[in-house]
Amino acid sequence: MLEFDAVCWHTADPATGLVTSVQSDDLSLEGFHDAVRFEVWHDDVATFTKIRRSGFRAETIGRATRGRPERSLRFREQISPAGFGDEMRTVFDTQGGMWGCAAFMRAPDRGLYLGRQRDLADVAARHIGNALRTCHSGSPWSPAADQVPATIVLGPGNSLVAADERGQGLLADLADDALPVLAVPTAFAMVSEHARLAASGVPTSQAKARVRTRDGRWFVLHAALLEGLADGHVAVVASPASPAETMPLYLAAYGLTGREQEVALRAIRGNDTKEIARALAMTPYTVQDHLKAIFTKVGVSSRRALIARIVLGDQSMG
Repeated sequence: MLEFDAVCWHTADPATGLVTSVQSDDLSLEGFHDAVRFEVWHDDVATFTKIRRSGFRAETIGRATRGRPERSLRFREQISPAGFGDEMRTVFDTQGGMWGCAAFMRAPDRGLYLGRQRDLADVAARHIGNALRTCHSGSPWSPAADQVPATIVLGPGNSLVAADERGQGLLADLADDALPVLAVPTAFAMVSEHARLAASGVPTSQAKARVRTRDGRWFVLHAALLEGLADGHVAVVASPASPAETMPLYLAAYGLTGREQEVALRAIRGNDTKEIARALAMTPYTVQDHLKAIFTKVGVSSRRALIARIVLGDQSMG
């Protein structure tokens, strides 16, 4: 048993791992504005990014600091003041995508998380990741009614300054538990903070994120500073995602390996077996083996059915 006293759940951009929403029935999110900034600006132990890069799916502050959680800035400024003695973070990372993540906090009188509890969380995170991944496999690319982007302007502190009509609708559609604190969904604050970080001179490649609406449409959020100042106004443009931006996510959702995704993408583009073999430096026989594995995982029997399933969302073709 993990024996936790509070948990905070997050969705994420499957490709980058950027947190895009928050939900918690146990925690007060009054300080979530600081938590967003802390997550982006500070290089602490056991961050979601570091856990993902480690090859594991779970880590605790206690273990990462060798039993000295006070060495963690996040522990000193967030975890301990909130009345907790340790935090375990898990990433639901599987088949090339991070489909979400979570943070489990426990009271000081429980002591630090034990190694066996971290191992249990690591195993559980894999199963949760597979379940979340599977949820995406039945919802292929769904284009917006039109391709006009939405625009939202955030002020210092990521306060909402303005939003066009489409932006207002998207803000409502992506609303999460952070809305009362941030006034915008988590994803908008996260991309804004990454843009501010870049403006301060710190290299970052996370000034955009993929988000999915409740009806299955994908948007890509791009953030840019209007005055070029880290503490200035930020414009967040939400563009309907193209098939090229979402197709790799759907292929990963079906459990395709990286190599299988490369073969599938070229098959969907219309490349024949010899063209795929030349482009990917493999034999035609290897391409055919990959295609058989792809067809099995996606539940189809031909390239035509693969295209219909992934691009058009036709679940009837097998």
